[in-house]
Amino acid sequence: MAPSPIDAPDIDYATISPLLIVLGVAVAGVLVEAFVPRAYRFVTQVVVAVVGLVAAFGATVWVATDLPEVGGDVPARGGPTAMGALSVDGPAVFTWGMLLLFGVLGVLLFAERRLDGGLSAFTSQASTPPGSTDERRATQLRIEHSEVFPLAVFALGGMMFFATANDLLAMFVALEVLSLPLYLMCGLARRRRLLSQEAAMKYFLLGAFSSAFFLYGIALTYGYAGSFDLGEISTAVSNRIGGENLLLAGMALIMVGLLFKVAAVPFHAWTPDVYQGAPTPVTAFMAAGTKAAAFVAMLRIFYVAFDGARWDWTPVVWGVAIVTMLFGAVVSIAQTDVKRMLAYSSIAHAGFVLVGLAGVVTGTGLTSLSAILFYLLAYGVAVIGAFAVVMLVRDAGGETTHLGRWAGLGKESPLLAIAFTLFLLSFAGIPLTGGFISKWSVFAAAWEGGAWPLVVVGVVASAIALFFYVRVVVLLFFAAPQGDGPTVAVPSPLTSSVVVVAAAVTIVLGVLPGPVLELVQQVGAFVR
Repeated sequence: MAPSPIDAPDIDYATISPLLIVLGVAVAGVLVEAFVPRAYRFVTQVVVAVVGLVAAFGATVWVATDLPEVGGDVPARGGPTAMGALSVDGPAVFTWGMLLLFGVLGVLLFAERRLDGGLSAFTSQASTPPGSTDERRATQLRIEHSEVFPLAVFALGGMMFFATANDLLAMFVALEVLSLPLYLMCGLARRRRLLSQEAAMKYFLLGAFSSAFFLYGIALTYGYAGSFDLGEISTAVSNRIGGENLLLAGMALIMVGLLFKVAAVPFHAWTPDVYQGAPTPVTAFMAAGTKAAAFVAMLRIFYVAFDGARWDWTPVVWGVAIVTMLFGAVVSIAQTDVKRMLAYSSIAHAGFVLVGLAGVVTGTGLTSLSAILFYLLAYGVAVIGAFAVVMLVRDAGGETTHLGRWAGLGKESPLLAIAFTLFLLSFAGIPLTGGFISKWSVFAAAWEGGAWPLVVVGVVASAIALFFYVRVVVLLFFAAPQGDGPTVAVPSPLTSSVVVVAAAVTIVLGVLPGPVLELVQQVGAFVR
């Protein structure tokens, strides 16, 4: 009997070209490590990464202009591709562009070598014990971990895949692709290596637990719906085919895995330690990219697959959003370390985004989806800029993150202090910054969706956080410096450009938000 033919997969490679370019750049980075001489390796990696990500951004713009309109009650563009594994729709393409912007800014921070005696922020050899003779010898030989660039690009590719995946199994693969490089990079700090390794271990262990929850939730959901495809799961949920307990358990476990990635309470415990211990460029890249990818994936799962069970999961989102906003805002007040303060700030911002998720406003105009996309863009740019500033305030031991050492920064470096103040005011939601428009859009969408109690709590949490942000601003400009005061290192044009771009985007999103708001409203809804 002749064997039955196997049909070749039908894949539109042009549509997924941005993702393919990013993964190709990551593979090229691995080849650079294998074949380029060590003396030229670092610069080559920077050029390959930046050029590749810019090319991927151009391909993303091209894909966005060619997405077909999809008819239906809710405007949408694009649709599933790659045998249904990916959904290249309007939200996915916007998220690709946003993540690529974060990726370029992150790579520029990775490439900074002027701050630490001509070496990057990453340890010379991760395999050597901290403080050992081998470590000192590797530093004297000026050996650098240029492998961080392909690792970062692999993580970025995983983020893009995660936000675009159209079935749960592909999402799990993407989750691991984005997570594993981050676990490794968190432990590669040149200074304070023990703290960095501790952060990496905590992130890895808790991340493994969250991945297990996510995978078990996928299994239970498959047992309920008989499919990994989000559209088919939606059909099964809407038809209520029986086995409600299986569905509820699956949704709960999937939500646990995603809430860990966005650092929502009570799954936030890893965030302060990892933000503090990881190399600051990695913290900046992770704070912006991981949160954006995880939230878009969460929106896709709950707005597409579990939309028919909205009354089951919405109360949970309400509760988590309230606790997350208040906890992040209140605990930020007690922080004396800048990186830990930004970590708890990120927890509070996760709660603000969950307010938009709970609103569930669809249709035309300012929807929950468009409001959240704008919020993720404004927050991501500001947090990268803030951590870029953190890299520049230093003492003899490297970065000095204790707030007491930042007193008088406005006199030492007025421009840097003004930039950091701008980012803090954006986090607080002060007018004329991107943070104000993003909070307004999320709160407006939630109010329209009937989640006005969450809006009230969000305003209260914002007021609490404002107290601490303003206190830091007062410390920068009006407090007497301790000892000789803060020392500001002179960065290369790479880090300077990141601060300038982040500040400019934060101002533009606050003063002239119209074009970006119109863009996020035109992306439409998710396509099954």
